[in-house]
Amino acid sequence: MFLGELTYPVSNIAGIGPSATRSLAALGVLNIAGLIRHYPTQYEDRSKLVPLVNSSSRKPAVTIATVQKQEYVLWKRGKVLKVTVSDDTENASLLCYGRNSLASRLAPGKKIWLTGPFDRNRYGDLQTGTFVFEDYVENKFSKEFGKILPIYSLSGKLSQRLLRNAIRTALNSYGKGIRDELPDSVRTEMQFPHKEKCLQNIHFPESSSEHELARRALIFEELFLLQVSIARMAFLIRRNDRAPRPWSDRLVNTLKSRLDFELTRDQIASIEDIKRDLSNEHRMSRLLQGEVGSGKTLVAFIAALGAIGAGRQVAFMAPTELLAKQHADNAAKLLEPLGVRMAFISSDVSGTSRASICLALADGNIDLCIGTHTLFSSDVNFLKLGLAIIDEQHRFGVDQRRLLSEKGNSVDLLALTATPIPRTLTLTAFGDMELSSIRSMPEGRIPVETHLARMGNEEKVYNFVRRELNAGFRAYFIYPLIEKSEKSSLKDAQNMFLKLSKEVFPEHRAALIHSRVDEEKKHSIMSDFRTGACKLLVATSVVEVGVDIPEATCIVIEHAERFGLSALHQLRGRVGRGNRKSYCFLVYSEPLTDDGKKRLIIMKNTHDGFTLAEEDLKMRGPGDMVGIKQSGFLKMSIANPVRDLQVLLQARDKVKKIVTSESEFLEEENLHRLFETCPPFDERLINTG
Repeated sequence: MFLGELTYPVSNIAGIGPSATRSLAALGVLNIAGLIRHYPTQYEDRSKLVPLVNSSSRKPAVTIATVQKQEYVLWKRGKVLKVTVSDDTENASLLCYGRNSLASRLAPGKKIWLTGPFDRNRYGDLQTGTFVFEDYVENKFSKEFGKILPIYSLSGKLSQRLLRNAIRTALNSYGKGIRDELPDSVRTEMQFPHKEKCLQNIHFPESSSEHELARRALIFEELFLLQVSIARMAFLIRRNDRAPRPWSDRLVNTLKSRLDFELTRDQIASIEDIKRDLSNEHRMSRLLQGEVGSGKTLVAFIAALGAIGAGRQVAFMAPTELLAKQHADNAAKLLEPLGVRMAFISSDVSGTSRASICLALADGNIDLCIGTHTLFSSDVNFLKLGLAIIDEQHRFGVDQRRLLSEKGNSVDLLALTATPIPRTLTLTAFGDMELSSIRSMPEGRIPVETHLARMGNEEKVYNFVRRELNAGFRAYFIYPLIEKSEKSSLKDAQNMFLKLSKEVFPEHRAALIHSRVDEEKKHSIMSDFRTGACKLLVATSVVEVGVDIPEATCIVIEHAERFGLSALHQLRGRVGRGNRKSYCFLVYSEPLTDDGKKRLIIMKNTHDGFTLAEEDLKMRGPGDMVGIKQSGFLKMSIANPVRDLQVLLQARDKVKKIVTSESEFLEEENLHRLFETCPPFDERLINTG
């Protein structure tokens, strides 16, 4: 049996009652497999004796001591038991704060195992208020001394002793004969122990070398199986060959001739990547990542024209109606004059309008349909869907993307993201996709000037913004909350909208937008902001992606320390989209954490989104980045793709050697042999649904 198949409830373990079950659930431990995978965060080495004379706060004593005497000393909460012990090298005092009941267990003359951090008081005497002890019995093994003890993360009323006992019981009762998840050839080559031994040694090692080897093996195994999972997805995409599909330059060249600017080198390279993919015998699965304002949407439109010109339909899906409508408006300006037949569909489109769109799609009378997740609804069908484009793809699950691709035969997939993805996440999360990157910016773009301002100095910021508004430009004000919260002192969008519109900028029309504003009103507000009927937009991070207003030259982000680097970069990208100098003000409140200070300084000094993404990943981890943690991304038990990048690369190479030969995929049955040997980790590791 594989470890992942141990789905018995944790309550099967003696000592795990209802309270402990709830506490374990808070840690994400729901079954025996999860309990065994609850690996130690560190270890306490009690295998080597450290006498009292050599101990300190940084080097805890581990010794056999004898109780010399007891006494009570005054404490601010009453009397506290003070026990004097000796191990023949030094005398020391155990201060039993809140534990006076230990008097009966620490009687004079008693011999004990003892560990704890000791410090010298002002008189030079050793003492501690934090200690662990156990009765010493001659010629009898100790339960928790003379060993390397695992230290686990806790929750609720869990204790280290309870968890150790529970995991030891789980290993003894269910861990015998656990099957290896690494292929034997790989395990032997890497000189790793069997899985059963690794699990025993990661929890209860007899030496530091044992737990280190077990840790390396389990990290490698997790990353190896992740890469197998990615290889499986890539194989499923490519296994069904098809006749090469034509690409038409007719509409593409017409659009290019009408543009009043030249495409950047990265846009041209990305278009060539897509053109090559769309024309070959394997279904395309490509991720296009673009810097904020780099023109990735234009590349997507050109890809759509290449497919439409060759007689295929295109679906373009965005995560929100606001963003989908903006894409539809831009597409209407650029593509409808070329003769492209377009439609927009969302959950708000219903009745006869929806029925007529669905009928036209099914009859092939619509070339490009732009919409939200409604596109993969059962009543939306295409006659000849050839290309599916998904914007901000990390907001959609694997199943949702699959449903859209199943609307046609061997549909090509182009996924877009405005969040630059660090190399580490590219190797882990998107290893089944080919990658194109747009790093160069359109000619004439001026970097946004970023300033830091402490809360309380907003008046200077407001005065600067007022000059920009008086000159005819627009400004954003961004807040972390929609409305005032009793649990937080943070500023909120609703109250600040009232203050900014009535007290600070009464001469300029302002509007408020957040996730609770209905879609029709959002669209109306953004239209007014675009035309200049509204000069000031107060919002939450709902405007983080996709909003393109060249006349917006200022963005003020209050409580900026509450946002991650990627979110701040996306928000800053709402300005500087024209040829006018633009400004970003990051207003922070004190006290700032060290991480908060670091983020703001990096934001001020760095404009490259790829660099910021790497820094964000280092600071916050792969499971914490915006749009990722919320979708359960990269749920790993012991591996960390950032910390373990070299192991990730090693695992990736091992998998590539197994599934490829001279860059060509092996026969299908050979791949299936690997996939059957390694249990699927898709749901546990890549669960973006």
